[in-house]
Amino acid sequence: MTTHHAPGPLDAASRPAQPAHTGPGEPGPVRNLAGPGAPGALYAGPGPSGDTAAGSASGTGDSPAQGSGGPGTAAPPGGDPVKALMHRHRELCARAVDPLEIAAALEAHGMTDRTAAHFRHRDVFSLAEEMYARVPRHSSDRSAPPASAHAVTEPVAGAAAAGPSRLLTLVLLPALPGALCAGLLAGLAQAPPGRARTLAVVAGVLAVLSAVQLCLRHGPLRSPRPAGVAVRLATLWLLGYAVLGDGLLDAAVRGGPDRLWPVDTATALGLALAMWPAVLCARLFTGGARRRLARSRGLGEFAAATRPLLLASLTCYLAALAGLLALAGAALGAPPALGGAGALGALLLLARLLLVHGHRATPTVALATAAGVELAVLCSVLASRLPGCGFLAVPAETLIEVCGAEAVPTLACAVAAFALLGRAVPALSRASAHTDPGTR
Repeated sequence: MTTHHAPGPLDAASRPAQPAHTGPGEPGPVRNLAGPGAPGALYAGPGPSGDTAAGSASGTGDSPAQGSGGPGTAAPPGGDPVKALMHRHRELCARAVDPLEIAAALEAHGMTDRTAAHFRHRDVFSLAEEMYARVPRHSSDRSAPPASAHAVTEPVAGAAAAGPSRLLTLVLLPALPGALCAGLLAGLAQAPPGRARTLAVVAGVLAVLSAVQLCLRHGPLRSPRPAGVAVRLATLWLLGYAVLGDGLLDAAVRGGPDRLWPVDTATALGLALAMWPAVLCARLFTGGARRRLARSRGLGEFAAATRPLLLASLTCYLAALAGLLALAGAALGAPPALGGAGALGALLLLARLLLVHGHRATPTVALATAAGVELAVLCSVLASRLPGCGFLAVPAETLIEVCGAEAVPTLACAVAAFALLGRAVPALSRASAHTDPGTR
Protein backbone atom coordinates (compact mmCIF):
# COMPACT_ATOMS: atom_id res chain seq x y z
CA MET A 1 0.00 0.00 0.00
CA THR A 2 1.48 3.35 -1.04
CA THR A 3 1.54 6.05 1.58
CA HIS A 4 0.16 9.46 0.63
CA HIS A 5 -0.12 12.72 2.49
CA ALA A 6 -3.40 13.73 4.03
CA PRO A 7 -4.87 16.91 2.51
CA GLY A 8 -3.18 20.05 3.74
CA PRO A 9 -0.03 20.46 5.81
CA LEU A 10 0.63 18.48 8.91
CA ASP A 11 -1.14 19.97 11.87
CA ALA A 12 1.58 19.61 14.48
CA ALA A 13 4.95 17.96 14.32
CA SER A 14 5.46 15.94 17.41
CA ARG A 15 8.95 15.58 18.79
CA PRO A 16 9.62 11.94 19.61
CA ALA A 17 11.20 11.11 22.90
CA GLN A 18 14.95 10.75 22.87
CA PRO A 19 16.22 7.19 23.19
CA ALA A 20 17.37 6.17 26.62
CA HIS A 21 21.03 5.53 27.26
CA THR A 22 21.69 1.87 26.80
CA GLY A 23 25.07 1.55 28.38
CA PRO A 24 28.17 -0.11 27.00
CA GLY A 25 27.98 -3.35 25.12
CA GLU A 26 24.30 -3.11 24.21
CA PRO A 27 22.95 -3.12 20.65
CA GLY A 28 22.58 0.15 18.82
CA PRO A 29 19.58 1.33 16.81
CA VAL A 30 17.10 -1.40 17.66
CA ARG A 31 17.49 -1.21 21.42
CA ASN A 32 17.47 2.59 21.31
CA LEU A 33 14.19 2.61 19.44
CA ALA A 34 12.43 -0.13 21.32
CA GLY A 35 13.62 0.78 24.78
CA PRO A 36 15.69 -1.22 27.24
CA GLY A 37 14.28 -4.60 28.05
CA ALA A 38 11.57 -4.32 25.43
CA PRO A 39 10.65 -7.32 23.31
CA GLY A 40 12.32 -7.00 19.95
CA ALA A 41 15.12 -4.91 21.36
CA LEU A 42 17.58 -7.76 21.09
CA TYR A 43 17.93 -9.36 17.70
CA ALA A 44 19.47 -12.82 17.91
CA GLY A 45 19.11 -13.86 14.28
CA PRO A 46 16.86 -16.52 12.80
CA GLY A 47 15.44 -19.01 15.20
CA PRO A 48 14.66 -22.64 14.65
CA SER A 49 11.63 -21.77 12.59
CA GLY A 50 13.58 -19.37 10.37
CA ASP A 51 11.74 -16.33 11.66
CA THR A 52 13.89 -13.20 12.07
CA ALA A 53 11.92 -11.93 15.00
CA ALA A 54 13.27 -10.87 18.35
CA GLY A 55 13.11 -12.92 21.49
CA SER A 56 9.61 -13.41 22.89
CA ALA A 57 8.11 -13.51 26.35
CA SER A 58 4.72 -14.24 27.82
CA GLY A 59 2.06 -11.68 28.60
CA THR A 60 0.08 -9.21 26.57
CA GLY A 61 1.14 -5.80 27.90
CA ASP A 62 -0.81 -2.61 27.89
CA SER A 63 -2.13 -0.69 24.96
CA PRO A 64 0.59 1.37 23.28
CA ALA A 65 -1.56 4.45 23.36
CA GLN A 66 -1.81 4.34 27.12
CA GLY A 67 0.70 4.83 29.86
CA SER A 68 2.29 7.92 31.22
CA GLY A 69 5.84 6.81 31.77
CA GLY A 70 8.75 8.92 30.69
CA PRO A 71 10.89 8.35 27.64
CA GLY A 72 13.04 5.79 29.42
CA THR A 73 10.15 3.62 30.63
CA ALA A 74 10.63 0.01 29.61
CA ALA A 75 8.03 -1.55 27.37
CA PRO A 76 5.57 -4.04 28.86
CA PRO A 77 6.38 -7.70 28.45
CA GLY A 78 5.07 -9.34 25.32
CA GLY A 79 6.11 -11.17 22.17
CA ASP A 80 5.21 -8.37 19.74
CA PRO A 81 8.23 -6.20 18.86
CA VAL A 82 6.05 -3.59 17.14
CA LYS A 83 3.99 -3.19 20.31
CA ALA A 84 7.20 -2.65 22.25
CA LEU A 85 8.27 0.01 19.76
CA MET A 86 4.86 1.66 19.98
CA HIS A 87 5.07 1.70 23.75
CA ARG A 88 8.42 3.42 23.49
CA HIS A 89 6.96 6.07 21.16
CA ARG A 90 3.38 6.05 22.44
CA GLU A 91 3.10 9.86 22.54
CA LEU A 92 4.30 10.16 18.95
CA CYS A 93 1.89 7.47 17.75
CA ALA A 94 -1.04 9.06 19.58
CA ARG A 95 -0.39 12.56 18.20
CA ALA A 96 0.69 11.65 14.68
CA VAL A 97 -1.69 12.72 11.93
CA ASP A 98 0.09 10.79 9.17
CA PRO A 99 2.24 7.62 8.98
CA LEU A 100 4.93 9.70 7.32
CA GLU A 101 5.32 11.66 10.54
CA ILE A 102 6.08 8.45 12.42
CA ALA A 103 8.45 7.26 9.68
CA ALA A 104 10.38 10.53 9.77
CA ALA A 105 10.67 10.40 13.55
CA LEU A 106 11.92 6.81 13.45
CA GLU A 107 14.48 7.78 10.83
CA ALA A 108 15.63 10.71 12.97
CA HIS A 109 16.22 8.22 15.80
CA GLY A 110 18.51 6.13 13.61
CA MET A 111 16.02 3.61 12.20
CA THR A 112 16.86 2.31 8.72
CA ASP A 113 15.14 -0.09 6.36
CA ARG A 114 17.60 -2.74 7.44
CA THR A 115 16.74 -2.15 11.09
CA ALA A 116 13.02 -2.32 10.28
CA ALA A 117 13.51 -5.97 9.27
CA HIS A 118 14.13 -6.75 12.94
CA PHE A 119 10.53 -5.68 13.52
CA ARG A 120 9.27 -7.95 10.73
CA HIS A 121 8.88 -5.17 8.15
CA ARG A 122 10.65 -4.61 4.87
CA ASP A 123 11.12 -0.85 5.37
CA VAL A 124 10.51 1.98 7.79
CA PHE A 125 7.45 3.23 5.91
CA SER A 126 5.53 -0.05 6.25
CA LEU A 127 6.49 -0.22 9.93
CA ALA A 128 5.19 3.32 10.44
CA GLU A 129 1.94 2.42 8.66
CA GLU A 130 1.32 -0.46 11.07
CA MET A 131 2.16 1.68 14.09
CA TYR A 132 -0.23 4.39 12.89
CA ALA A 133 -3.01 1.89 12.13
CA ARG A 134 -2.78 0.13 15.50
CA VAL A 135 -3.22 3.28 17.58
CA PRO A 136 -6.88 3.72 18.66
CA ARG A 137 -8.31 7.02 17.45
CA HIS A 138 -11.01 9.15 19.02
CA SER A 139 -14.41 9.16 17.40
CA SER A 140 -13.90 12.78 16.39
CA ASP A 141 -10.96 11.72 14.24
CA ARG A 142 -13.01 9.26 12.17
CA SER A 143 -14.39 12.00 10.01
CA ALA A 144 -10.89 12.80 8.74
CA PRO A 145 -9.81 10.97 5.59
CA PRO A 146 -7.32 8.13 6.11
CA ALA A 147 -3.67 9.02 5.76
CA SER A 148 -3.17 6.40 3.09
CA ALA A 149 -6.03 7.67 0.92
CA HIS A 150 -5.14 8.55 -2.65
CA ALA A 151 -6.85 11.91 -2.48
CA VAL A 152 -4.20 14.60 -2.75
CA THR A 153 -6.36 17.56 -3.65
CA GLU A 154 -7.38 20.12 -1.06
CA PRO A 155 -10.99 20.91 -0.24
CA VAL A 156 -12.66 23.50 -2.43
CA ALA A 157 -12.81 26.08 0.33
CA GLY A 158 -9.17 25.52 1.21
CA ALA A 159 -8.10 25.80 -2.42
CA ALA A 160 -10.05 29.01 -2.85
CA ALA A 161 -8.48 30.45 0.27
CA ALA A 162 -5.00 29.32 -0.78
CA GLY A 163 -5.24 31.01 -4.17
CA PRO A 164 -4.60 34.60 -3.04
CA SER A 165 -2.02 33.39 -0.54
CA ARG A 166 -0.03 31.54 -3.20
CA LEU A 167 -0.28 34.52 -5.54
CA LEU A 168 1.12 36.72 -2.79
CA THR A 169 3.96 34.44 -1.65
CA LEU A 170 5.01 33.08 -5.05
CA VAL A 171 4.51 36.08 -7.35
CA LEU A 172 3.99 39.44 -5.69
CA LEU A 173 6.37 39.32 -2.72
CA PRO A 174 9.33 37.77 -4.62
CA ALA A 175 9.02 40.42 -7.34
CA LEU A 176 9.02 43.29 -4.81
CA PRO A 177 12.80 43.47 -4.08
CA GLY A 178 13.68 43.62 -7.77
CA ALA A 179 11.02 46.22 -8.48
CA LEU A 180 12.16 48.41 -5.59
CA CYS A 181 15.82 48.10 -6.58
CA ALA A 182 15.06 48.97 -10.21
CA GLY A 183 13.01 51.98 -9.10
CA LEU A 184 15.81 53.13 -6.80
CA LEU A 185 18.44 52.95 -9.54
CA ALA A 186 16.16 54.72 -12.01
CA GLY A 187 15.48 57.50 -9.52
CA LEU A 188 19.17 57.94 -8.66
CA ALA A 189 20.03 58.31 -12.32
CA GLN A 190 17.83 61.44 -12.46
CA ALA A 191 18.49 62.86 -8.99
CA PRO A 192 21.12 65.59 -8.57
CA PRO A 193 23.98 65.01 -6.09
CA GLY A 194 23.40 66.25 -2.58
CA ARG A 195 21.86 65.42 0.75
CA ALA A 196 18.52 64.48 -0.81
CA ARG A 197 20.26 61.91 -3.00
CA THR A 198 22.01 60.39 0.01
CA LEU A 199 18.76 60.13 1.94
CA ALA A 200 17.08 58.54 -1.07
CA VAL A 201 19.84 55.92 -1.27
CA VAL A 202 19.49 55.05 2.41
CA ALA A 203 15.69 54.85 2.20
CA GLY A 204 15.85 52.76 -0.97
CA VAL A 205 18.34 50.28 0.49
CA LEU A 206 16.22 49.87 3.62
CA ALA A 207 13.11 49.33 1.48
CA VAL A 208 14.83 46.61 -0.57
CA LEU A 209 16.11 44.84 2.56
CA SER A 210 12.64 45.01 4.11
CA ALA A 211 11.14 43.44 0.99
CA VAL A 212 13.71 40.65 1.13
CA GLN A 213 12.85 40.08 4.78
CA LEU A 214 9.17 39.76 3.88
CA CYS A 215 10.03 37.08 1.32
CA LEU A 216 11.97 35.18 3.96
CA ARG A 217 9.09 35.33 6.44
CA HIS A 218 6.43 34.03 4.06
CA GLY A 219 6.31 31.31 1.47
CA PRO A 220 8.77 28.53 0.64
CA LEU A 221 11.79 30.34 2.14
CA ARG A 222 10.20 30.76 5.56
CA SER A 223 12.21 29.13 8.33
CA PRO A 224 10.43 27.53 11.32
CA ARG A 225 12.73 29.50 13.61
CA PRO A 226 14.24 32.94 12.94
CA ALA A 227 17.80 32.98 11.71
CA GLY A 228 20.45 33.78 14.29
CA VAL A 229 22.33 37.04 14.57
CA ALA A 230 25.45 35.51 13.04
CA VAL A 231 23.52 34.44 9.95
CA ARG A 232 21.99 37.88 9.50
CA LEU A 233 25.24 39.75 9.95
CA ALA A 234 27.16 37.44 7.63
CA THR A 235 24.44 37.70 4.97
CA LEU A 236 24.39 41.50 5.15
CA TRP A 237 28.18 41.61 4.87
CA LEU A 238 28.20 39.26 1.86
CA LEU A 239 25.52 41.27 0.06
CA GLY A 240 27.25 44.55 0.86
CA TYR A 241 30.60 43.24 -0.31
CA ALA A 242 29.05 42.01 -3.57
CA VAL A 243 27.94 45.59 -4.31
CA LEU A 244 30.78 47.63 -2.77
CA GLY A 245 33.65 45.27 -1.99
CA ASP A 246 35.38 44.80 -5.34
CA GLY A 247 35.72 48.53 -5.93
CA LEU A 248 36.93 49.16 -2.39
CA LEU A 249 39.51 46.35 -2.52
CA ASP A 250 40.83 47.47 -5.89
CA ALA A 251 41.14 51.05 -4.65
CA ALA A 252 42.88 49.89 -1.46
CA VAL A 253 45.45 47.91 -3.41
CA ARG A 254 46.21 51.00 -5.50
CA GLY A 255 46.79 53.14 -2.40
CA GLY A 256 43.29 54.53 -1.89
CA PRO A 257 40.54 55.02 -1.50
CA ASP A 258 40.93 58.76 -1.86
CA ARG A 259 37.44 59.23 -3.28
CA LEU A 260 34.18 57.31 -3.60
CA TRP A 261 34.90 54.01 -5.32
CA PRO A 262 32.58 52.59 -8.01
CA VAL A 263 29.45 50.72 -6.95
CA ASP A 264 28.42 47.50 -8.75
CA THR A 265 24.81 48.43 -9.44
CA ALA A 266 24.35 45.62 -11.99
CA THR A 267 25.14 42.99 -9.38
CA ALA A 268 22.78 44.65 -6.90
CA LEU A 269 19.92 44.67 -9.41
CA GLY A 270 20.59 41.09 -10.54
CA LEU A 271 20.60 39.73 -6.98
CA ALA A 272 17.41 41.62 -6.13
CA LEU A 273 15.65 40.28 -9.22
CA ALA A 274 16.89 36.76 -8.39
CA MET A 275 14.64 36.58 -5.31
CA TRP A 276 11.82 35.45 -7.60
CA PRO A 277 13.59 32.38 -9.06
CA ALA A 278 14.94 31.56 -5.59
CA VAL A 279 11.40 31.33 -4.22
CA LEU A 280 10.17 29.31 -7.20
CA CYS A 281 13.10 26.87 -7.06
CA ALA A 282 12.63 26.41 -3.33
CA ARG A 283 8.96 25.68 -3.96
CA LEU A 284 9.91 23.24 -6.72
CA PHE A 285 12.27 21.35 -4.45
CA THR A 286 10.03 21.27 -1.36
CA GLY A 287 6.88 20.30 -3.25
CA GLY A 288 8.68 17.68 -5.33
CA ALA A 289 10.30 16.16 -2.25
CA ARG A 290 6.94 15.84 -0.51
CA ARG A 291 5.40 14.15 -3.54
CA ARG A 292 8.30 11.72 -3.70
CA LEU A 293 7.94 11.08 0.02
CA ALA A 294 4.31 10.06 -0.54
CA ARG A 295 5.26 7.65 -3.34
CA SER A 296 8.43 6.14 -1.88
CA ARG A 297 8.51 2.71 -0.30
CA GLY A 298 11.79 3.08 1.54
CA LEU A 299 14.28 5.62 2.85
CA GLY A 300 16.87 4.70 0.24
CA GLU A 301 14.36 5.08 -2.57
CA PHE A 302 13.30 8.50 -1.29
CA ALA A 303 16.90 9.71 -0.95
CA ALA A 304 17.78 8.52 -4.46
CA ALA A 305 14.80 10.42 -5.88
CA THR A 306 15.39 13.60 -3.87
CA ARG A 307 19.09 14.17 -4.53
CA PRO A 308 18.65 14.84 -8.30
CA LEU A 309 15.72 17.14 -7.49
CA LEU A 310 17.91 19.27 -5.22
CA LEU A 311 20.66 19.53 -7.82
CA ALA A 312 18.14 20.35 -10.56
CA SER A 313 16.55 23.10 -8.45
CA LEU A 314 19.96 24.63 -7.72
CA THR A 315 20.94 24.45 -11.39
CA CYS A 316 17.72 26.17 -12.45
CA TYR A 317 18.32 28.95 -9.95
CA LEU A 318 21.90 29.51 -11.08
CA ALA A 319 20.80 29.63 -14.73
CA ALA A 320 18.09 32.17 -13.90
CA LEU A 321 20.53 34.21 -11.80
CA ALA A 322 23.08 34.31 -14.62
CA GLY A 323 20.41 35.48 -17.05
CA LEU A 324 19.17 38.19 -14.69
CA LEU A 325 22.71 39.42 -14.03
CA ALA A 326 23.39 39.64 -17.76
CA LEU A 327 20.08 41.46 -18.27
CA ALA A 328 20.87 43.91 -15.48
CA GLY A 329 24.33 44.55 -16.93
CA ALA A 330 22.88 45.22 -20.36
CA ALA A 331 20.25 47.58 -18.95
CA LEU A 332 22.71 49.57 -16.84
CA GLY A 333 25.62 49.45 -19.27
CA ALA A 334 27.97 47.90 -16.70
CA PRO A 335 29.28 44.32 -16.69
CA PRO A 336 28.22 42.50 -13.50
CA ALA A 337 30.46 40.25 -11.43
CA LEU A 338 29.07 36.96 -12.72
CA GLY A 339 31.47 34.71 -10.83
CA GLY A 340 31.16 36.36 -7.44
CA ALA A 341 27.42 36.95 -7.68
CA GLY A 342 26.77 33.41 -8.91
CA ALA A 343 28.76 31.83 -6.10
CA LEU A 344 27.05 34.11 -3.58
CA GLY A 345 23.61 33.22 -4.92
CA ALA A 346 24.31 29.48 -4.65
CA LEU A 347 25.64 29.91 -1.12
CA LEU A 348 22.64 31.92 0.05
CA LEU A 349 20.08 29.56 -1.49
CA LEU A 350 21.67 26.43 -0.02
CA ALA A 351 21.98 28.08 3.37
CA ARG A 352 18.34 29.12 3.30
CA LEU A 353 17.13 25.66 2.29
CA LEU A 354 19.01 24.13 5.20
CA LEU A 355 17.56 26.71 7.58
CA VAL A 356 14.06 26.07 6.25
CA HIS A 357 14.41 22.35 6.90
CA GLY A 358 15.74 22.68 10.43
CA HIS A 359 19.54 22.78 10.03
CA ARG A 360 21.15 25.81 11.64
CA ALA A 361 24.78 25.11 12.54
CA THR A 362 26.16 24.32 9.08
CA PRO A 363 24.68 27.35 7.27
CA THR A 364 25.89 29.63 10.05
CA VAL A 365 29.45 28.31 9.79
CA ALA A 366 29.48 28.51 5.97
CA LEU A 367 28.15 32.06 5.80
CA ALA A 368 30.40 33.29 8.61
CA THR A 369 33.45 31.67 7.00
CA ALA A 370 32.84 33.28 3.59
CA ALA A 371 32.24 36.67 5.20
CA GLY A 372 35.33 36.25 7.38
CA VAL A 373 37.56 35.50 4.39
CA GLU A 374 36.40 38.63 2.58
CA LEU A 375 36.89 40.73 5.68
CA ALA A 376 40.35 39.25 6.33
CA VAL A 377 41.54 39.99 2.80
CA LEU A 378 40.34 43.59 2.98
CA CYS A 379 41.87 44.12 6.41
CA SER A 380 45.19 42.61 5.34
CA VAL A 381 45.49 45.11 2.50
CA LEU A 382 44.68 48.05 4.77
CA ALA A 383 46.94 46.77 7.56
CA SER A 384 49.89 46.44 5.15
CA ARG A 385 50.27 50.22 5.25
CA LEU A 386 51.55 50.03 8.81
CA PRO A 387 55.36 50.14 9.17
CA GLY A 388 56.89 46.71 8.64
CA CYS A 389 53.58 45.07 7.67
CA GLY A 390 53.84 45.24 3.90
CA PHE A 391 54.03 41.45 3.65
CA LEU A 392 50.39 41.17 4.75
CA ALA A 393 49.11 42.40 1.39
CA VAL A 394 51.29 40.12 -0.76
CA PRO A 395 48.73 37.25 -1.11
CA ALA A 396 45.83 39.59 -1.89
CA GLU A 397 47.85 41.72 -4.30
CA THR A 398 49.11 38.65 -6.15
CA LEU A 399 45.60 37.24 -6.50
CA ILE A 400 44.16 40.55 -7.65
CA GLU A 401 46.98 41.11 -10.13
CA VAL A 402 46.37 37.70 -11.72
CA CYS A 403 42.59 37.31 -11.50
CA GLY A 404 41.22 40.72 -10.53
CA ALA A 405 39.41 41.88 -7.41
CA GLU A 406 36.41 39.70 -8.27
CA ALA A 407 38.44 36.58 -7.48
CA VAL A 408 38.24 37.19 -3.71
CA PRO A 409 34.43 36.91 -3.29
CA THR A 410 34.28 34.24 -6.00
CA LEU A 411 36.70 31.94 -4.20
CA ALA A 412 35.31 32.67 -0.72
CA CYS A 413 31.67 32.04 -1.68
CA ALA A 414 32.36 29.18 -4.09
CA VAL A 415 34.35 27.14 -1.57
CA ALA A 416 31.70 27.74 1.12
CA ALA A 417 28.92 26.85 -1.35
CA PHE A 418 30.57 23.57 -2.36
CA ALA A 419 31.08 22.63 1.27
CA LEU A 420 27.46 23.49 2.02
CA LEU A 421 26.29 21.47 -0.98
CA GLY A 422 28.13 18.44 0.37
CA ARG A 423 26.18 18.82 3.60
CA ALA A 424 22.84 19.73 1.98
CA VAL A 425 22.63 16.70 -0.31
CA PRO A 426 22.45 14.07 2.47
CA ALA A 427 20.63 16.33 4.94
CA LEU A 428 17.82 17.36 2.58
CA SER A 429 17.37 13.85 1.17
CA ARG A 430 16.19 12.51 4.53
CA ALA A 431 12.49 11.96 5.07
CA SER A 432 12.60 13.71 8.44
CA ALA A 433 13.59 16.97 6.71
CA HIS A 434 10.28 17.18 4.84
CA THR A 435 7.61 16.60 7.48
CA ASP A 436 7.91 19.95 9.26
CA PRO A 437 4.55 21.72 9.03
CA GLY A 438 6.36 25.03 8.83
CA THR A 439 7.82 24.24 5.42
CA ARG A 440 5.73 24.79 2.37
